[in-house]
Amino acid sequence: MVYLQLLLMVIIWSFSFIVVDIGLEIITPMALALHRFVLASISFIIIRIFITLNNRRKPPENQDQNPFKISKFHFLLFVVASFSGISLFFFSQYTSIQVIGPSLPALFVCLLSPVLISILALIFFKEKLNKFKVVGFVIATIGGFLLITGGDITVLFPQSANFIGYFYALLTPFLWAIYSTVTKHLTKTKDTFKVLEFITYLGAIELIFFALLTGNFFIFLKFCFHPIVLVSSFYLGVGCHIIGYHIWNSSQKKSESLKTASFLYIEPFLTLFFSFLFQRNEVIVPLNIIGGIIVLVAVLIINYF
Repeated sequence: MVYLQLLLMVIIWSFSFIVVDIGLEIITPMALALHRFVLASISFIIIRIFITLNNRRKPPENQDQNPFKISKFHFLLFVVASFSGISLFFFSQYTSIQVIGPSLPALFVCLLSPVLISILALIFFKEKLNKFKVVGFVIATIGGFLLITGGDITVLFPQSANFIGYFYALLTPFLWAIYSTVTKHLTKTKDTFKVLEFITYLGAIELIFFALLTGNFFIFLKFCFHPIVLVSSFYLGVGCHIIGYHIWNSSQKKSESLKTASFLYIEPFLTLFFSFLFQRNEVIVPLNIIGGIIVLVAVLIINYF
């Protein structure tokens, strides 16, 4: 069941890069990220009101007797999670999508994050690597290189005209690895849904602050009721964030970090497929496809050996 949920999450997240690329034809990365998390926060408030009212109808002995208490240390972890998993993460990701298109940012975050997450898991959670997992990650790295570059290493050089896009794309896996490690620690003692809810509120506040500083808040207000922006924000805020993040946090709690992270290898392959299907501005060569197949083989090795 955990693997089926992760597969659903990967499909939702894969298509999100295309949705973001469409939304960025209308508004800026910061404004789109703010739209996403304002809508997600409103959705969480509605869900929380419904849960509270439903809980009050239950007999006292069946009501939730575990209040959501946060120590100073846990609050610091929540702030780190909100910056690394929401405000800084999505500003970086959306900026990179605007500069270099939807597929490469998906490739970078999905292929590099599992490696970084595995390193942090070894350090903080004492998870172990067997020889088959090591082989799987090596194969995934080779496939990832082909998938990202298409065999042309010069696309990663600083002299590239799209260096800023590559910089932000490369920043996202580091931020995601930090977010995943912090939330795995938080969900050991706290409800995963409440953790995601609180992180969302903090991230929305941070994005509002950044938007005010950069002048993007006025762009946010101007396009509040634009139909494409509304549809994009609903998909990103409810589908990708509330549903997708809840699956991710829950799977981190129930499964090894390495197995959970390895599912991210499937995401860029699906993003390339969606990009081709919806005729986004991408250049797909045979080596990209070969790299994707190699990565999928590596995912099977990591999960079943």
